[in-house]
Amino acid sequence: MQQFNLLLASLPDGILLGFVYGLAAMGLTLIWGVMNVINLAHGPIIALGMFSTFFVYSKLGLNPYLGVVPIALLGLLFGILIYAVAVHRVINAPHLSSLLATFSVNMIIIGLGTAALTTSPYNVDFFAGSLQLGSTTLLGTRLIAAFVTLLFTGGLYFFLYRTRPGKHIRAVANNRAAAELMGIPSTRILALSFGLGTMLAAVSGALIATFFPFNILSGGGYELKSFVIGVLGGLGNPIGALFGGLILGMLEGIIPAFLETSWVPVIEFGLFVAILLVRPNGLFGAKK
Repeated sequence: MQQFNLLLASLPDGILLGFVYGLAAMGLTLIWGVMNVINLAHGPIIALGMFSTFFVYSKLGLNPYLGVVPIALLGLLFGILIYAVAVHRVINAPHLSSLLATFSVNMIIIGLGTAALTTSPYNVDFFAGSLQLGSTTLLGTRLIAAFVTLLFTGGLYFFLYRTRPGKHIRAVANNRAAAELMGIPSTRILALSFGLGTMLAAVSGALIATFFPFNILSGGGYELKSFVIGVLGGLGNPIGALFGGLILGMLEGIIPAFLETSWVPVIEFGLFVAILLVRPNGLFGAKK
């Protein structure tokens, strides 16, 4: 009975966290799906999103959820800058070159962030109320973050399938050479795709900052979760990443009810390996 009550308390919270995990993974899987680049700077970008929320709320006095809009725009521009400086010249090189390029960006961000912000924990002390459902308490910050995630997911779907730049992104993802022959400027489309992936990572960090304390190294754990979610949802399928995030969030809500929390990463990465072995394209397949 005690385990059942614990499950009722932790599962809804895990599912709500899963929405934000899915948003973080969307950025990673979008970049992979369009340009076959594994972005190892994904974690530090999530951390920058966290600090952006901290400064927007603590220094400017804005509601952290209103701050998501400028953070998203800055994330988009920052991603385009990273692509132009570090990724563009190695986009057609072997995968190791792009890995090293994004890893270099990763180390630069962490180094500068550590020098400027230290590794001491920061906290966004924001309370958005709560909702009581029987014995389960749902925090307002989790509910709002899940709603924001659904907005961004819907916006991404609309952009990719209903706008000309979005259709260009899908064309480049399917066959870059053919898209170029049809007059699509692939360089600009790749830069836009990397910017969108970076934007989603920054927004997820901005939302996570309202949940837990963080520092410049905190994004690393969410980057690893994004890899697991990307495999679950199908690398190259941004919308599938949301479902992968929900699955991971459910696991994080279920496991502590029956096992020590130290088992959570063990089971998560065990699932990661199992999916790679049994269904490499992910549970929902890769769509381009």
